[in-house]
Formats: sequence, structure tokens, C-alpha cells
Amino acid sequence: MRKNIPLRLFGIALFLLIVVAGFGMAVLQLWNLLIPDIFGLHPIGFWQAVGLLALCWILFGGWRGFGRPAGYGPRWRHMTPEQREMFREAMESRCRRPAAPPAESKE
Repeated sequence: MRKNIPLRLFGIALFLLIVVAGFGMAVLQLWNLLIPDIFGLHPIGFWQAVGLLALCWILFGGWRGFGRPAGYGPRWRHMTPEQREMFREAMESRCRRPAAPPAESKE
């Protein structure tokens, strides 16, 4: 079993290299096809695309489930139906947009 560890590590490294290269090329192609025409920015290279991918991954949730709190999931499961309804009403009252004034009729 220990003989296969270097081979397994090589396989994992190769897989990660292929995934990073694939997503990097996807970002590169999308950027270079869309962004220069739409926003007038310069085309980017492969390593800039990989860096942009890494930055987006860090900023927009690449580590999902790693060290983040579970949110309302465990609490929600232990609530009674009455508590859930009270929670929904409280959230709706907080998140509801203020009512627009009635429109005047043009009659």
C-alpha cells in the first residue's frame, strides 16, 4: 500500500494541474473575447487569468464549508413550526420594502 503513495500523489498533482490549466484557459478566453470589446480593457495572459481566477475564488467563496459557520441550518431544524413562523414574520418585517405612496389618478 505504501508503494502507491507517490503514484497517488503524482496523480492528484496532475489532476489539479489539469483543472487549474483548464479553468485558467476558460477565464483567459472569456476575458479576451468579451472584456476588451465591452469595457475597452487590455487582453490578459494565462498567468493573469489564473491569478484572476484565484482572486475570485478567494473573494467569492472558494472555501465553502471549510470553517464557516453552518448558518441557520441546525437552528432551523430544532425550531418548532410556531418558532419558524415567528422567524419568517420577523425577517419579512425587516426586509420588506417601504410601501410606495399611492399613485394619483389623472382623471
